[in-house]
Amino acid sequence: MSWQAYVDTNLVGTGKIAKAAILGLQGGVWAFSPGFTISTDEQKKVVDAYKNLEGVRTSGLVVAGIKYFTLSADGRSIYLKKGANGVVIVKTTQAVLVALYEAPCQAPEATPVVEGLADYLIAAKY
Repeated sequence: MSWQAYVDTNLVGTGKIAKAAILGLQGGVWAFSPGFTISTDEQKKVVDAYKNLEGVRTSGLVVAGIKYFTLSADGRSIYLKKGANGVVIVKTTQAVLVALYEAPCQAPEATPVVEGLADYLIAAKY
C-alpha cells in the first residue's frame, strides 16, 4: 500500500479524520490530504516536539497555520485541541502521523483510528 493510501483510506476514509499527513522522522512529507499544508517549519517542530515534550505541553504546536494547545504529550502521542477541533499526532518507527479531526467528531472517536494505524506501521517496522 502506498503512503497516500494510508492517508486516504486508513485515516480520512474512516470518516473520523478530516485531513491528515504522514511526515518522515528524517524530514519530508510522505503523504497528505489535499489542502492540509504543513509548512516546512511546522513539520520540523512537529517532529522535534518529541525531543521537548515539556515545551509542547507548555506552548502547544502550530499545525497547518493553526495554533493548538496541548491536551497531553508523551514519547508516542501528542493530542492537541482548539475549540471543537483537534489534532492527533503519533510517532512510529520512521514517521509521524498527523491527523486533524473536526466537530462533530471528537477525540475519543478519532484517536483510536490514528493510534491503530500507528500500531500497524510500528509492527511493520515503519
